[in-house]
Amino acid sequence: MKMSDLEEIKVTRSSGNVFEDMGLLDADEALAKAKVAYTVNRAIKERGLTQIETAAVLGIDQPNVSRLMRGRLAGFSLERLFHFLTLLDLNVEVNVTRKAENQARGIVSVHAGIQA
Repeated sequence: MKMSDLEEIKVTRSSGNVFEDMGLLDADEALAKAKVAYTVNRAIKERGLTQIETAAVLGIDQPNVSRLMRGRLAGFSLERLFHFLTLLDLNVEVNVTRKAENQARGIVSVHAGIQA
């Protein structure tokens, strides 16, 4: 590659939320859901569960476990994902605070304070 080729590359700094960068309207909710699903998947792996064993623990079928583990989250609400965490012996806490003055509106965020 020549230096002139490198100069033509346009780089856009991420906002820190890929869903916002893609222009989704509920980007903060989508990111929160992805983080919770990631925590569910980490808990499954930590326990060394197979998809069949996971299905039994979570009360869903194996194809839905596969969807969950591949990040295909349509059909999985945040509430349902929270329930999965409790079934995997993890606590879920919801903390509601006032928005910062510089924020246009309230946001949804997830902070997983565990190493599942």
